[in-house]
Amino acid sequence: MDSRLLFLLILLPLTGGVFNACFGCRLPRALVALLAIGAIVGSFGVTLLCWPLAAEGTQVTLFTWLASAGLKADIGLFFDPLAATMTLMVTGVASLIHIYAAGYMEHEEDQARFFALLNLFVCAMLCIILADNLLLLFLGWEGVGVCSYGLIGFWYAKSENALAGRKAFIVTRIGDLFFTIALLWLFSLLGTVNIAEINQRATELDPVLLTPLVLLLLGGACGKSAQFPLMTWLPDAMAGPTPVSALIHAATMVTAGVYLLCRLFPLVSLSATGMAVIAAVGALTALYAASCAVAQREIKRVLAYSTMSQIGYMFLAVGVGSVAAAIDHLLVHAFFKALLFMGAGALIHLAGGENDIYKMGGLKQKSPLLFWLFLIGILCLAGAPLSGGFFSMAAIVFAAFTRGDGFLACLWGIGVFTAGLTSFYSFRLLYLVFFGSYRGKKTAHRLSPLLIWTLPPLALFGLFGGLFNLPHFYGGHELLGAWLGSTPAKELPLVTELGLLVLMSLFFVAGWLPAHLLYRNFEVEAESSWRRFLLQGWRFDALYEWLVLRPYRFTARFCFIAGDKGLIDGVVEGLGRTLLHWGGYMRQLATGQLSFYLQGFAWGLLLMVGWLLLKAVV
Repeated sequence: MDSRLLFLLILLPLTGGVFNACFGCRLPRALVALLAIGAIVGSFGVTLLCWPLAAEGTQVTLFTWLASAGLKADIGLFFDPLAATMTLMVTGVASLIHIYAAGYMEHEEDQARFFALLNLFVCAMLCIILADNLLLLFLGWEGVGVCSYGLIGFWYAKSENALAGRKAFIVTRIGDLFFTIALLWLFSLLGTVNIAEINQRATELDPVLLTPLVLLLLGGACGKSAQFPLMTWLPDAMAGPTPVSALIHAATMVTAGVYLLCRLFPLVSLSATGMAVIAAVGALTALYAASCAVAQREIKRVLAYSTMSQIGYMFLAVGVGSVAAAIDHLLVHAFFKALLFMGAGALIHLAGGENDIYKMGGLKQKSPLLFWLFLIGILCLAGAPLSGGFFSMAAIVFAAFTRGDGFLACLWGIGVFTAGLTSFYSFRLLYLVFFGSYRGKKTAHRLSPLLIWTLPPLALFGLFGGLFNLPHFYGGHELLGAWLGSTPAKELPLVTELGLLVLMSLFFVAGWLPAHLLYRNFEVEAESSWRRFLLQGWRFDALYEWLVLRPYRFTARFCFIAGDKGLIDGVVEGLGRTLLHWGGYMRQLATGQLSFYLQGFAWGLLLMVGWLLLKAVV
């Protein structure tokens, strides 16, 4: 197997995106979609062909990108078990999302722009995964940011959609600033940006510098993965088309932060403080987002907050030292969250474009197959026993429990409690959408077959994906952990393991039961102050408006009025007016008017007489 085939993983979606961007508007609509789908499916096929190369860890360089003053960065790829696993998931899920998008966007006018951005988005994510150095990774990192800006604001004719795209772009740029500082700092300390070399030489770093470096990397990861405090952009990202939501929230952009921490885990794990902060950020974000999801009314915003919460679990897993648990949950989450988002898009079409779950209901009768597929996604999200989500989430909670100290015990408690909240809002969504009578007023749209038949593979892998890393205390052998070379989980007494299993099951039931009682026959939900507080995401947008945006606007306005208009324009324009005045006055010397010349002689004579008198007196 020629290792140079690895470059096709990136070149195929890049070619598809560039071709559609340049020529897509002149091609038939079906051909535009077919080219975009073919590029991603081809990349998926190349991943399968190159899979044997991952076992040994294959590195291949196309050419040297930058080489100056000790800095050397190649256009090079590194294909190891971690990269292979992520690449297979991204290309597989993205292929289904592209096929789904062909049906979802079939009536859109600007298909070429949409599919070009979608292809380039996948290309940038693959660049993040496969890069062998931080500069090339950063190129993909910025690429997904730019493409997400275009995709979230795809329907830019509505100002709220354009603002949502701008918000996502700006907030994630704040995180990117932290990542940039960490990248430059690592180069200054180690003299290299190669990821493998950085991980190998991480022990050479001064322990005092490790914690700020890890916190800077965490800041970059928080921006891309919408973790506290850079999480406010993700719910608004629902302004984009549903395939965009599925791609961003399931397989690509929000997982980039988790992947970064896992890729640099040999460095990150050397800082105990940094690991504790990562775990705390993950646990608190999981709890925050789950509480917000309880009160949301728009179907995609419920799923957006659930994504934020599930990514928080992955950060918790990294923080407690279990990369295998983080990647396992990342994979399973990608399958069932793509299933839920794509199912939500079909439901919105079925409800005539309605997003409000209070105005849905009774959709089980309209599409029984869609109900059963969506139910599988809900069971995985809620952590139903024996589902993929149950095993992957339980592995994270188990990893936090085995650490045993007081701080992580609190985070473990937060994780278990959040699992109950997740079960509650998941079944709340299910009951409000599918049960009872239809509460909407809009007429239903015909569903394209592509909106339905792309879902069963996701349901299958979501439901059984947990078996790939089934922990030993459930009778498995942690296959994914062995493939990734991760340290096996610490074994506990059988009674303790069974107790954790029963506890997770009890919290699943504790979340499902109140949702069943409250929403099985839903009529009207009364408004309240706490519900509005959760609906507005704990009012973090208002807080940032007060703490950041208002001072920024005041400073900008002051600099504009006092600095730009007052000082700079005042000096420049005042000097110009002065010179213009004196120029006009001096110009009269050449007018030939006798009266002006006589006036000049008179003033000159007066000055001479005055000077002589002054001299005589002195």
